[in-house]
Amino acid sequence: MASASSIIAWSFTGSRSIANVEQQPRLTFRAARRIAGLLLLFLLIAPLHVLTKLLFGRSGWPRRFLAAATRAIGVRVTVRGRPARQHTLLVANHLSWLDIVILGCATNCTFVSKDELGHGLLHWLADQNQTVYVKRSHRKGAKEQAITVAKSLEGEKPVTVFAEGTTGPGTHLLPFRSTLLEAANFAAKDVEVRPLALDYGAATVDVAWHEESGASNAMRQLSRRGVLPVSVHLLDPLDRSLDRKQLAAAARAAVAQKLGFKSDVQSPIDVAE
Repeated sequence: MASASSIIAWSFTGSRSIANVEQQPRLTFRAARRIAGLLLLFLLIAPLHVLTKLLFGRSGWPRRFLAAATRAIGVRVTVRGRPARQHTLLVANHLSWLDIVILGCATNCTFVSKDELGHGLLHWLADQNQTVYVKRSHRKGAKEQAITVAKSLEGEKPVTVFAEGTTGPGTHLLPFRSTLLEAANFAAKDVEVRPLALDYGAATVDVAWHEESGASNAMRQLSRRGVLPVSVHLLDPLDRSLDRKQLAAAARAAVAQKLGFKSDVQSPIDVAE
């Protein structure tokens, strides 16, 4: 289903390179049970989604799948703030592959992804959520990337950008990249730019995918006991008269304030004391 690729092989951004070779992640009984639940959900919902698209040209099953998936993996989401309307560019912090499942469910957004997803099935899965593909390794194509995102902003779904460009450690925010925020100026529609703060509370550092393999992080999260509460804070729109670098700085400061980080002119934004 939509964004199911993020569950199988999260493809939007990734953790930094790992300094030391890790042991192979161990598949626990709890993780196996949750993976089985996700696969069962997919097998039940995918045919309904495909049939609905064939009959009506659109489908609401992807969001339903993500809502069920969050519960299946033990996540409970609380959304705070005015819901994101269409033609909205959401600028979010990024901690884990869980972010994609949570935000797809909470805001019905689509995401910006690198264009190399590997297996064709992963592309199909991401396509169901109208994923926006950009060549992020092509530095000279910054304008082209922004225009690609701008076209998606003219559609019905909000578009989420993980402005840090990778998953952070949870103790501070990484610098926010401004390239894709230029999309708001290229879009034909009246686009809102809104910061979004993902807050995992006391579990933030444990959830963070940082300096470990994706498989290890996935097994850790899927093996968690109990319920993982997550708050999605949809913050006030930014002043559209700002240029892209000012927008990035303003979004970063707003997210930092909501998460309780202190912000100054230097990076990173460290945990407030």
